[in-house]
Amino acid sequence: MKRLLFVLFALGLTGSAWAQAFGGSLAIGDGQVLVGELRNQMTSSALYVFEKDASGNWVEAHQIKASDENGTDDRFGGALALDGTYLLVGAAAKNGSAGAAYMLMRDGDGWAEAARLVPSEMAAAGDGFGSSVALAGNWALISAPNQQEGMGAVYAFQRGTDGTWTQQARLTGSDATAGDGFGTTVALEGGMALIGAPQQNNRAGAVYAFHFADGAWSEMGKLDARGIDNGNRFGSSLALHDGHALVGAPRQNSSVGAVLHFSYADGEWSQVATLMPFDGARGRFGEAVAFDGNTAWIGAAWTGRRHGSIYQFSRDAQGWSGVQRLAGPDVASGDRFGGAIALGDGMAVVGLVGDDYGAGTVVMYERDGDGWTVSNRVSNVQQNFDMVTGGRVACEDGEASAFGCEGINLLSFMPVSSIGGGRGVQVNDLWGWEDPQTGREYALVGRRDGTSFVDVTDAENPRYLGDLPMTEGANGSVWRDIKVYKDHAFIVADGAGPHGMQVFDLTELRNVTGDPVTFTTVAHYDQIFSAHNIVINEDTGFAYSVGSSGGGETCGGGLHMIDIREPTNPTFVGCFADPSTGRSGTGYSHDAQCVMYRGPDEDYQNREICFGSNETALSIADVTDKENPIAIAQSPYPNVAYSHQGWLTDDQRYFYMNDEGDEVTGLVEGTRTLIWDVADLDDPQLVGEYIADNQSIDHNLYIKGNLMYQSNYVAGLRILDISNPTNPVEVAHFDTVPYGPDSPATGGGSWSNYPYFKSGIIVVTSGREGLFILKKKDVDI
Repeated sequence: MKRLLFVLFALGLTGSAWAQAFGGSLAIGDGQVLVGELRNQMTSSALYVFEKDASGNWVEAHQIKASDENGTDDRFGGALALDGTYLLVGAAAKNGSAGAAYMLMRDGDGWAEAARLVPSEMAAAGDGFGSSVALAGNWALISAPNQQEGMGAVYAFQRGTDGTWTQQARLTGSDATAGDGFGTTVALEGGMALIGAPQQNNRAGAVYAFHFADGAWSEMGKLDARGIDNGNRFGSSLALHDGHALVGAPRQNSSVGAVLHFSYADGEWSQVATLMPFDGARGRFGEAVAFDGNTAWIGAAWTGRRHGSIYQFSRDAQGWSGVQRLAGPDVASGDRFGGAIALGDGMAVVGLVGDDYGAGTVVMYERDGDGWTVSNRVSNVQQNFDMVTGGRVACEDGEASAFGCEGINLLSFMPVSSIGGGRGVQVNDLWGWEDPQTGREYALVGRRDGTSFVDVTDAENPRYLGDLPMTEGANGSVWRDIKVYKDHAFIVADGAGPHGMQVFDLTELRNVTGDPVTFTTVAHYDQIFSAHNIVINEDTGFAYSVGSSGGGETCGGGLHMIDIREPTNPTFVGCFADPSTGRSGTGYSHDAQCVMYRGPDEDYQNREICFGSNETALSIADVTDKENPIAIAQSPYPNVAYSHQGWLTDDQRYFYMNDEGDEVTGLVEGTRTLIWDVADLDDPQLVGEYIADNQSIDHNLYIKGNLMYQSNYVAGLRILDISNPTNPVEVAHFDTVPYGPDSPATGGGSWSNYPYFKSGIIVVTSGREGLFILKKKDVDI
């Protein structure tokens, strides 16, 4: 999956659809630190309560879930507001993202649910009620920023003398329109409320001021902000203390960012200062703000390759008097230190919302005189399914263990943590290798931070052998791809910096008899940096890096051709790109299959032909002469969104291709597979489309005989009979993600599969879950 599509599919779902973002919401109060997670795909989200142990370290004391949680992601704890013994908790994904909020009361060291709050007219699916919350005294504010096509609204609840919370008002912006996101942020102090609408006016943003007087809430107008322009997103963060407000505009000045200081006097808000990062670093300064009256902690979580940093400002009677930058302890690329902040009780708590590949961690600081010292760093334990080994689990009545199925038995399952993956690590692509000397079968599994090797010969008792870490100096990536030639694995990674192509001698796997080991490469090819995929034609001994970017010879993202006939001495031999394909006019190829052609077109018999899925079209090229490759044909098709990957039938007559973007963009009603008749390579014909009942996004597909094996993200593995090439029929499936809807807007799930082992087993990867070893039942069509 290309980086641009990952933004489309995943970041629209709160940072990363495949991550928990523990620490995305924070609160401090009376010896406790409360930490929320922005999402939890496997089950309902939890609120984590941390307290100090006897050694002075912060440790998890207990977890809190909503009283009506049902095991599905509700984002309980995604928004928090604490005032004395009351805690307001948002759960914006509850009930189809209609949302809900919960009022908790302190009961000793614990918390008891006192009320479940919903709008009196009931929120509609998608409103996101509970996305942002504020609490002060007898008033609670709860936002629904997606309501009415994103116009947004905020609900005011009041606590009565009997302790009951009742809705008193629904607040809207007097000039708010669809898409403004009114209520994205809220702040409350006494009878004053500030409500952010950072999408308003072409994302310039706005903040509305409301006041409670004479028994009603009324709008006072908007904060008059100086220097705010389109795209600045003024109102993305809010902090309110003792009549002073700090408002973030993190996209100001090309995402350097700014925080505007307002004060309230004589019934009006006026701007008194603008805070900016003194070093001018582009880091979205102001995405997170915490303010206790004298000190402001302002997050810039995107500085320095998303390491993140915090700027600490001091304030006295004369104004803002000092500032220093805090880089955070042991912060690495992607950690996004400063993504969330809380101040109080002599403490500061900072979320590293990108740490551990989006799982998130939290750092506790304690005031030490005029400075701050790190207490410790905390995280939660990520959930996963238990390992399944020791015997086949038959698919009966539509289930095998915890997984939905039809026509496929589960031989075993290995969670990511059991095959070398640490916290937050997920698996992606994979390939297989059969040792020609021993006949043993191995799964080669890509992870974000390396490659795992698993002996699957005894498919009911697979054994993890070890790890090949990613190239030193590279960064972890969601995209890793592996292919095999002459008992060597060739491994690339996309968006990974100077990763290059790793070459690993697979015969080393024969020597592992004990504990898992850490392997090293036998060669490294550095004439590419990042690459989306590696394609190998085992008949010729040539590899084709596609989607190359960064340093080296990128070939425009097209075919970067490498001679690997001597595996430990890979040599660059040329480029091919058809600039009439791809989104950038460079001939970018996302994936390809290259073969010695023995299909029905006599003009190209025994030529080396590559079939490319080139973002916008099918591309066919003759690469026999590496110095003079030739574009044979390129074919777009109706409702193209993103031509992703495809595979030839055994007779090379048909090419089945998937489009990774057509489902999520609503161009098709169900998962679509494109069927190309390539009998005439000069004029390929789209002769059919298979549309599944399911709407999940299709990813890698492979063909063996008359069966097509499709990895379809949250729908898992789908097997189709293609005996009638233009009329595929689904004959089996296995759901690797048995929680949540099979929606095109849901990330994660089955990335790839490998069905070519002689034993007949199928190995399947599923993002956060791990490695599945399956076997299809016999099916009589």
